[in-house]
Amino acid sequence: MSITITKCSPGDLGLLQEISVETFRDTFEHQNSAEVMQAYLEKAFNLEQLNIELSNTASEFYFIYSKGELAGYLKVNTNEAQSEYMGNHSLEIERIYIRRPFHKQGLGKYLINKAIAIAVERNIEKIWLGVWERNGSAIAFYTKMGFVQTGTHSFYMGDEEQTDYIMTKKLI
Repeated sequence: MSITITKCSPGDLGLLQEISVETFRDTFEHQNSAEVMQAYLEKAFNLEQLNIELSNTASEFYFIYSKGELAGYLKVNTNEAQSEYMGNHSLEIERIYIRRPFHKQGLGKYLINKAIAIAVERNIEKIWLGVWERNGSAIAFYTKMGFVQTGTHSFYMGDEEQTDYIMTKKLI
């Protein structure tokens, strides 16, 4: 399998928006109302918002390609860009999404390993992420990758409060 991971640049903004909307919708649309989903997509993945995130030096986006096709992406945050500040020695995996045709091909593991490599390179002590309490397959995957639940936090889809498990993996 030919896998490549590339860091996103400002020129990737349109493609980033497209894959963000597609993968988020595919993952969560069946569990949320159409109105709540649309409101969230418009707020989180509009071009202006994504440009702000892409321009933040404490955030990085990476595309993963399988056999030359865009298969998914990863977003990591450090320092003040973390959605919940966990200290300067933490790296957050804020988004890790794989397009539906590429599920069950091990690509999520490549992206987790990319996040770990970034953290190790920067002498970061732990990586963490938030995962929706109803996303059992993702929870099982992260557990298999060595993450443990260390808390919870709220995630808002529109006005609807949902609970995310905070899962952490210590590196040092």
